[in-house]
Amino acid sequence: MRVLLPEGWTAPTGYANGIEAEAGRIVFIAGQVGWDAQQRFASEALAPQFAQALDNVLAVLACAGGEPRHVCRITAFCKDKPAYLAARAELGAIWRERMGRHYPAMSMIFVADLLDHPACIELEATAVLPR
Repeated sequence: MRVLLPEGWTAPTGYANGIEAEAGRIVFIAGQVGWDAQQRFASEALAPQFAQALDNVLAVLACAGGEPRHVCRITAFCKDKPAYLAARAELGAIWRERMGRHYPAMSMIFVADLLDHPACIELEATAVLPR
């Protein structure tokens, strides 16, 4: 996997503009919210839900034999932009604890609502595992 940064561009913080991956096994991970394996929310706050949603993404990835370093793309859907902006440092610490310094291509989309109440963030991911 190789991070793509066009010449002359400033490196982004916390994500990659693009990722190049060798052909391998592709794993598509459906949107994961901040509930546990029994679909219970321990918190309605953004940071704990983000941590659990990321753990859920990594648990699904592990079922395919994948590791955090195999994630090429994550799309985040968040209900509360001010809460996200206020929690960026905490979310970054959660990210580094689980993903290290691996930053795939990412998009953050702010939405009016999510299907599973009281979810406030949902993460979906794509990973490429070596053959």
